[in-house]
Amino acid sequence: MSNELNRSQNIFNSEAGSSDNLWQYVQGLHPETIAQLSKPESAEVFQVMERNIIGLLGNLPSEHFSVTVNTSREHLGRLLASAMMSGYFLRNAEQRMNFEKSLYTVQNPMGED
Repeated sequence: MSNELNRSQNIFNSEAGSSDNLWQYVQGLHPETIAQLSKPESAEVFQVMERNIIGLLGNLPSEHFSVTVNTSREHLGRLLASAMMSGYFLRNAEQRMNFEKSLYTVQNPMGED
């Protein structure tokens, strides 16, 4: 973990204006960290993210069509950034929903309104 932190600090301290900082940062992350950051904690968030990406790419049934998507590196990067932002938004919304449920349970322990 400290090696990862040191690499991150080096990336941020050097070449502050470089457009490759994010790519260097992601490449420097430990595979376990990437897996943890990439995996939604609930099946519900995963399903919403999946529907969002399918909506962006198009939804043709795989049993009847062989779909190939061609894109440029820049457009793929934008798609990934959009998916990441959607994921962060959905995760934050899920955390807020769980917080509000917990707060409601504390305020109304017997389910009274």
